Amino acid sequence: MRERKRVSTGRAAALVAGLGVAMTLTAAACGGSGGGGSSSPPASSAPAAVSTPTTTQSTTTTTTQTTTSAGGLSGKWTGTYGGTFSGTFVLNWTQSGSKLSGTIKLSTAGTTDVNGTVDGSSIKFGTVGGTAIHYTGSVSGDSMSGSYSTAAGGGTWSAHKA
Repeated sequence: MRERKRVSTGRAAALVAGLGVAMTLTAAACGGSGGGGSSSPPASSAPAAVSTPTTTQSTTTTTTQTTTSAGGLSGKWTGTYGGTFSGTFVLNWTQSGSKLSGTIKLSTAGTTDVNGTVDGSSIKFGTVGGTAIHYTGSVSGDSMSGSYSTAAGGGTWSAHKA
């Protein structure tokens, strides 16, 4: 009897091979010497047709453009804040790469310097000197929003490019 060996990978091939071994053992037990009186010819040992699944890999590249490109956040932004303190503000930014600098004019506290960074859509900035206010949030197109914190408490903020 001629033996065929098929090398394959994947679960389907392993399952088919396992079934083939089980069928061969069953056929040998039933049709072997001393047990059966059947005069039919032995079962064919040719392997059944095997369908090997094909793996298709697809790669999709998505490009996200934010306003963080060269100078994208530069300019005037107007917004509101609420929580422990509430009011309006005007940001005047200058962006250089991922660094931000400028001023913020709060309706409740006057104008002060701010510095910050932008990384993708994430933005962080805060006041320089005086009462420390820390802002974190995200930027999407001509709008940004997030939360602020001070020693006295915090809240939320949002702004749009003017």
